[in-house]
Amino acid sequence: MAEAFDDVRDLYQEVILDHGRHPRHAQRLEDFDSTAKGDNPMCGDRVQVWVKFSPDTTIAATGFEARGCAISVASADLMAETVQGRSKADTKAMFEAFREMARTGVCPACDAAMERLAPLSGVHEYPSRVKCATLPWHALIAALDGTKETSSE
Repeated sequence: MAEAFDDVRDLYQEVILDHGRHPRHAQRLEDFDSTAKGDNPMCGDRVQVWVKFSPDTTIAATGFEARGCAISVASADLMAETVQGRSKADTKAMFEAFREMARTGVCPACDAAMERLAPLSGVHEYPSRVKCATLPWHALIAALDGTKETSSE
């Protein structure tokens, strides 16, 4: 049983390192409807998120630029993947579930999309890293709300 747990932990670490080193959505969108910056003054992580909406007001695309640790960059990249096609309300609900998972390591209402974010569940073991994982989400929510800046504090 402990071996299986270690295998999952290793897989999760690989996913975080891969997305941290080779993010797929790390780009400023040329055509966007909203943007916001996020700052974590405790560690220096910074992120800017751009959002383009579809005519039906769901998220068509999300891009980001980030300067920070692998957790912050990986979180931004996985977030950009996961929110595509979602409504603002659904995205905000997903953020609440993700924040709970980052804080506790548990996701009681995880659907397939939340499972994609599961590699970041391990940050709960390192409380100072929870802010690294949630910073891109704070910036996304600020962009959805029309706020230009946010902080992890």
